[in-house]
Amino acid sequence: MAARAIASITVSFGMVSIPVKLYSATQPSAAISFNLLHSTDGSRLKQQYVCAKEGVVVERADMVKGYEFAKDQYVTFTPEELKEMEEKGTQTVEISEFVPAESIDPIYYDKAYYLGPDKGGAKPYALLAESMRQTKQTAVGRYAARGKQYIVQIRPVAGGLVMQQLLYEPEVRTIEDVEIEEAPVKENELALAKQLIAQISSKAFDPTHYEDDVKKRIEAAIQRKVEGQEIAISPSEPDQGGAQVIDLMEALRASLQKGAPKRAAGKPAPVQPPAVELKSAQRKPPKKVAQEVEQPRRKVSKR
Repeated sequence: MAARAIASITVSFGMVSIPVKLYSATQPSAAISFNLLHSTDGSRLKQQYVCAKEGVVVERADMVKGYEFAKDQYVTFTPEELKEMEEKGTQTVEISEFVPAESIDPIYYDKAYYLGPDKGGAKPYALLAESMRQTKQTAVGRYAARGKQYIVQIRPVAGGLVMQQLLYEPEVRTIEDVEIEEAPVKENELALAKQLIAQISSKAFDPTHYEDDVKKRIEAAIQRKVEGQEIAISPSEPDQGGAQVIDLMEALRASLQKGAPKRAAGKPAPVQPPAVELKSAQRKPPKKVAQEVEQPRRKVSKR
């Protein structure tokens, strides 16, 4: 099924303007959502806003937006004032610089869009894509839409271009905010860890090897409910009460002995069995199994 463009924009490349079409690269609609219902009659519930002071329901026409500048103190804005502060959409991505792709930490990545050439833009589109491929550079610029201004990266992919929306620097926390205790790493531990990495390494990431098992379980449970069947709830596991203290070397050796999971090339990883089952199914008492060795954890000192 052919993708449908959500907008037509222009990429400004020096004195060159490239007309392109914007396509969503993700499918948020693929997620399963539930509605809130009244437990007694199954009717849909609607959201209402209640005044915290008077305890009455407030209609949308009587609402205003406000900013809390001090405890319980607000400054309010009219819709016209908020509209005045919005960024005016230009439908243009203005490229301001070219940088190596590896210079942008993926932690700054937000939503992604595909770019396709619009009418009359095939040649300059191909020129920009090929020049970035050969120079191993990506474009960084600004784009305004829906009243906001975004930083975007345009990078070449197989057969086309991707516009990656980026986060602003204040929106990303630094790892320095995380308190990490320093711990010495021994050479023999490092050698075993490298062996384990080599054992379960692949040449490249293949997203088809991974499936959303939770979504599949929910879909199966929904179908059972639609068919009028009951879902039995599995007993919850008792809390172990904190992390287990392990021998790091023994854990590494045990992991190497266990070996890499065998998987046919190009096929997805095996799906774990559902955690729910029909009440009519006969359940066998749980068997006692040897506790698997947990992966080593880095200790974090408390403030």
